[in-house]
Amino acid sequence: MKEQDRDRILLEVRGITKRFGGLVALDNVDFKVQEGEVIGLIGPNGAGKSTLFNILAGNLKQDKGEIWFSGRESSKLRPFERCHLGISRSYQIPRPFLDFSVKQNVLLSLRFGRGENYPAGLDPDQKAIEILKVFRLENKKEELTRNLNAVERKRVELARALAANPRLLLLDEVLAGLNPAEIEGAIEWMKMFSSSLGITVIWVEHIIRPLLAVCTRLIVLHHGKKLKEGSPTEVVSDEKVIEAYLGRTAKAFQEIRSDNQTP
Repeated sequence: MKEQDRDRILLEVRGITKRFGGLVALDNVDFKVQEGEVIGLIGPNGAGKSTLFNILAGNLKQDKGEIWFSGRESSKLRPFERCHLGISRSYQIPRPFLDFSVKQNVLLSLRFGRGENYPAGLDPDQKAIEILKVFRLENKKEELTRNLNAVERKRVELARALAANPRLLLLDEVLAGLNPAEIEGAIEWMKMFSSSLGITVIWVEHIIRPLLAVCTRLIVLHHGKKLKEGSPTEVVSDEKVIEAYLGRTAKAFQEIRSDNQTP
């Protein structure tokens, strides 16, 4: 690794291991993420992706290994402390405050995230509306979140994550349940996070093709171990990765590989 790349390391995962009784959910997982990267984290069901996200966010403690964030060993920090440090996450199943309005949900993230890094004198209400506009929720700002449909709640989840002003955004299957048009819109949001806002992203997703349009690298987990790490083209062409996937997902990998090999 070049010296200038080493200076840009935002997250370093060192030998993370997690067991649940006799089950090894994560087995000595290592990787590094540079500032501004969009990393796709993929793998079959049960590969350890959600466990790793829970450890990175502080919701679960690893048995072995270290997490370094922005040059600081962060393994013992609680979730809200990691949020203040700049780590924000979304959930596969959105978890907004259902009895709060859409705007109130965003205001809470503004308050408890890295709010000290926003400009002095910032009007929280105005900033909340700006964020809601990104996700086409400004007309729902006073609506109780429990009254929203599943897709709208997913947008609220993303708005809350963005409002925390993160340096690292952990996205958990944000495309689940979206139709093709909504997926295309979500891809543009992912590009915006990195290119326009400079946010580093780790994105767990089962739908592979959108990752190829956005991610700089893919990391594949299988049975709790890192199976492969590399460019999207390298990963989808790897026989071990294809073998790790079953049924329709494996077929999708084969189709993607064929597309990449077409002159």
